This record gives sequence, structure tokens and C-alpha cells, in this order.
Amino acid sequence: MELYVCYGTFPTPRPGGHPCKNAYDALRAAGHDPKVIRTYGLGPLPAVTPGRRKVKELTGQTWVPVLVTDDGEAIHESKSIVAWAKAHPAGGTGTAAA
Repeated sequence: MELYVCYGTFPTPRPGGHPCKNAYDALRAAGHDPKVIRTYGLGPLPAVTPGRRKVKELTGQTWVPVLVTDDGEAIHESKSIVAWAKAHPAGGTGTAAA
């Protein structure tokens, strides 16, 4: 499992939290330990870094976070990753408790 993020998974004062950290925290809370890949650069800019080029290859756009599951599914957008993590707890078969 790989989680493509901007620069990291550190807390920020941003209202609602930083999307990359929110996705990472949800995955960790669900028992996953994703490999974090820093893509650097900015989403609206051309995909000049290797990480942003990979994200564009996976999703057709350059915004992160993007989760690549062990099955190869690419899930884009923090809220979608959070929802996926809740529905797919590590080692579980059902929906994780909210």
C-alpha cells in the first residue's frame, strides 16, 4: 500500500486539517501502515517531479493525496481515502467502527 502525499503527514493549522495528514491518520487508525511517498511540487503545476508524474499516470491529474491499495486500485482525494480506510480495516472483513 502506498500513500502519495505532498510534503509529509505533519499537522498544520489549516481548518479541517491537511488532506494528506487526514488520509494518513485514517489509514493508521484502520490498522494500515502505508508506504508514504512525498511527491513535492504543487497540484496545479505541471507534473515535474517523479512523484507527481506517477500520480498523474495513476489518476490523470496531479493532486494528492492518492492511495494505491495492495490490489493496485488508485483512490484519489482525502475524503475518499478516509472512507476507504473505514470500510477496509487491516485484517478485517467489514466496516470499521466510526
